Amino acid sequence: MPLTRNAKMVTTKQPRAGKMGPAAENANPEKEESYQAKRSPSSPQGAPKKRSAFGDITNSHKNQVVAGKKEAVKVAPNKAQRAHAALGVAKNNEINLKKSMKKSPPVEAPAEPKLDPVPEELVPAQVPAVEDIDKEQLGDPYANAEYAKDIFEYMREREEKFILPDYMEKQPDISGDMRAILVDWMVEVQENFELNHETLYLAVKLVDHYLVKVVSMRDKLQLIGSTAILIASKFEERCPPCVDDFLYICDDAYKREELIAMEMSILSTLKFDINIPIPYRFLRRFAKCARATMETLTLARFLCEMTLQEYDYARESPSKLAASCLLLALTMKNLGGWPSPVVTLQTPTLEYYSGYRSQDLHPLVKRLNFLLTYQPRDKLKAVRTKYSHRVFFEVAKVTPMDMLKLEEILKNC
Repeated sequence: MPLTRNAKMVTTKQPRAGKMGPAAENANPEKEESYQAKRSPSSPQGAPKKRSAFGDITNSHKNQVVAGKKEAVKVAPNKAQRAHAALGVAKNNEINLKKSMKKSPPVEAPAEPKLDPVPEELVPAQVPAVEDIDKEQLGDPYANAEYAKDIFEYMREREEKFILPDYMEKQPDISGDMRAILVDWMVEVQENFELNHETLYLAVKLVDHYLVKVVSMRDKLQLIGSTAILIASKFEERCPPCVDDFLYICDDAYKREELIAMEMSILSTLKFDINIPIPYRFLRRFAKCARATMETLTLARFLCEMTLQEYDYARESPSKLAASCLLLALTMKNLGGWPSPVVTLQTPTLEYYSGYRSQDLHPLVKRLNFLLTYQPRDKLKAVRTKYSHRVFFEVAKVTPMDMLKLEEILKNC
C-alpha cells in the first residue's frame, strides 16, 4: 500500500555489529546502558541478562560501549576475581600474623607446680581396708554392737591397772603348785555347775588380786576359791548358784558364816572394783575379727585355759595372751599366722582391733607351744579332760607343733 508524501516511515534501525554512526558516538551513556540492557547481544531472546546485584554495581563502568571499537559484551570473571582477591587477602593476613608473632611471642600458660614424688615405700599396694566387725549385729539389741568398740578400748585401758606383781614371795604358806591345784578344782566346779567361761576366768583373777594384798594360809585357800566363784557368778551369771551349793561343793569343810565373811573380805579388799579384764573376752573378740571357725576358737580356748593353772602366765596382759593363743591355734590348724594366707583380708582388721602385730606375739606363742608340748602338770587333768570331749571337738588330742617348724613359720609371718 503506497504511503503519503508527508508520512514518515517508522523504523527501528539497529546498528551493525562493526559500525556505529556519529549519533551513536555522542549518545548519552545512560541511554546506551539502558538500551543494551533491553537488547543485550548476549541474550538472543532479548531477555535481561542475569547478574548478581554486587556485580552490577562494581562492573557497570566496564560494560559501557567504547566508540570506534567493535561492540562486544564482556562477561566479567566475577568468581575468578573474587577467588583471586580472597587468596591475596589470605596471604596478607598470613604475613601480618607472622609479623605480629615475631613482635609479640605467645604467652605460655603458667606451669603447674611440681610436687615431690611420694616414696614408694610409703604407698602400700592394695592394702585391704579395716572391716567393721560389729555392723552385722547393729540390729541386735542384745549385742550392743554400737558400744562394742568403746567397751574393749575401755578394757584395754583397765589392763594396766590390774597387772599382777609377783605376790608368791609374800605368801609363806602358799606356793605356785598349790595355786595350780586350786585352779584345777575350780575348773571342775565350773563344769559341774555349768557356769560360763567368763565366770571361771574372773574367779581366778579375784583369787590372785586378793592374795596380792592379803597373806593367807593354805587351809583357807579353798574357801577363797569357792567364794571367788560365788562373787564371779553374781557378776556374770543370770542365775548364780546359792551359798548352800558352794558349801556342798566344798564337802561342808566351811560354815555358812565363813563363806559370807570371806565374800565381804574379798569385796572390801578389792574395793568392789571387780570388773577385771580377762583373756577370754579378748579371745572371742579377736576370733571374730579373724572369722575363725568354732573348732579353731575352741583350740585357742583350750590353750588359754591351760594357762590358768600356770602362775607364770598370770602376770601376762590378758589381751596379749588371748592374741597369742589365737595365733598359735591358727598355726596349728595350718591357717598360717597373724597375717595368714587364709585370713589375709582380715589381717589389717586383726591388727587394728587387737593392737598387736605378729612379731609382738612370737615369744609368747613359743612359750605356749612349749607348755602344750611338755605338759609340766600332767597330774592336773581337769582342763585336758574337759577339752577331750566331742563337744569341744577333742582339741586336747591335737598334736603339738614341732618347735623348729613353728619358729620357721613365725619367721615368715
